[in-house]
Amino acid sequence: MKPSKDISRLIEIMAALRAPETGCPWDVEQDFSTIAPYTIEEAYEVADAIARGDLDDLRDELGDLLLQVVYHAQMAEEAGEFAFGDVVQAITTKMIRRHPHVFGDEKARSAGMAKGMWEKIKTEEKAEKRNARLARGHDPEDHGNGFLDSVPVALPALTRALKLQEKAARVGFDWSEATPILDKIEEEIGELRQALAKGDTASIKDEFGDMLFAVVNLGRHLKVDSEAALSGTNEKFRSRFRYVEQALEVSGNTLERATLDEMEALWQQAKSAK
Repeated sequence: MKPSKDISRLIEIMAALRAPETGCPWDVEQDFSTIAPYTIEEAYEVADAIARGDLDDLRDELGDLLLQVVYHAQMAEEAGEFAFGDVVQAITTKMIRRHPHVFGDEKARSAGMAKGMWEKIKTEEKAEKRNARLARGHDPEDHGNGFLDSVPVALPALTRALKLQEKAARVGFDWSEATPILDKIEEEIGELRQALAKGDTASIKDEFGDMLFAVVNLGRHLKVDSEAALSGTNEKFRSRFRYVEQALEVSGNTLERATLDEMEALWQQAKSAK
């Protein structure tokens, strides 16, 4: 088996890895649920390479992410459901359908993307998907029947909170402005304090979650994406902590030996320096 730029070689490699008798034991024993966490992890690593501007890493991480698609398609093919080619056909069909102003006939291209066309196409796709699920004997609503059930469970918690709030807001279940949400956050902090005073672990977790949910809601009204904001703060923390670490090294000290007061003083220097 030799490397190749042809996608068929990657499909062959995965099929070989999954072969019951001659494949890799670890790959053979995997299923959709055990591979899903790796799929999510690889997507994050692609985003990380982009954030770092490392195109060499991006090439490799995109390959790792592509492998995940091939992996899931191989398992589906083994189950007699669909193959990698069906995945490609599905996405090409969707892209062509959703861009009539690019791929349509001359009349459609000259008209541009008409108002309401996107919603019309999405509605048609949803109806086709529903009919396909009914034909297979499945629940026609793949995420459940509730208004918010279509928001994917596997999204990062902050992002899912935002998506749930945005969708609820479409039917008017929302604050009219940001200021009252500050009061709600203070209310949640008060309830968290009460849970802490009681030492009730379950309540502490519950109230902490409520507080985070309210903070995400505030960010939404302030036009601040909570995931992006926290990512920025994470990087700021990492950078300042690195400053502390390097300053200690210069003075012949270490993180392990330094006192909290020494580290705090350097932390304040880092804040002033950045």
